[in-house]
Amino acid sequence: MRFAFSCATLMCAAGLAASADPALKKGEKIVFLGDSITQAGVGPKGYVTAIKTALADKHKDLGIEVIGAGISGNKVPDLQKRLEKDVLSKKPTLVVIYIGINDVWHGEKDPARGTPKDKFEAGLKDIIGKIKGGGARVVLCTPTVIGEKTGGANALDAQLDEYAEISRKVAKDTGATLCDLRKAFADHLKAGNKDNKEKGVLTTDRVHLNEAGNKLVAETILATIDK
Repeated sequence: MRFAFSCATLMCAAGLAASADPALKKGEKIVFLGDSITQAGVGPKGYVTAIKTALADKHKDLGIEVIGAGISGNKVPDLQKRLEKDVLSKKPTLVVIYIGINDVWHGEKDPARGTPKDKFEAGLKDIIGKIKGGGARVVLCTPTVIGEKTGGANALDAQLDEYAEISRKVAKDTGATLCDLRKAFADHLKAGNKDNKEKGVLTTDRVHLNEAGNKLVAETILATIDK
């Protein structure tokens, strides 16, 4: 499926992500690392596929390769364990990390199943350090939503905000490019979720993306990596 990206939309999304990274180059290999959202993102209507299509249309001469590396249920410690096999061995030039939902969500009923904040931060820094050590650039996305109600009304909003802030700090500390998906979602829902619905605007089930959610993620990441 192809998404149409208007200049106005991309300029708006670009405001959510500051980057000094160079433009995309010939032979670019981009790996998208994450959980079930990214695993589904390689499907026909997924955000990874939308980005792949948009880049192929715009940069036919660059031969950009796009690889999905999402696994359902993954948290930051899981990414650490499979980083060599699923990312570093691919010799990427750019890695987009979209993680954090399960680190919070899995700990809702049993904190031991989530990822403590210190391990979340340390794990992200470890992952980014190893990717950059291999010569690739890194884009770090903030986690999106666990429920679409506005004004902090979802049960895990406060905790998810804390983890998003950690991701922002890690991006700054490591020199990774920040893609603030959580802000993009909050802004979109504030304007578009007039009935304050828990799901159905950008997600199918409060977490996993519907068509509109995939479109928003694709637009926001594209505005970050392809200025």
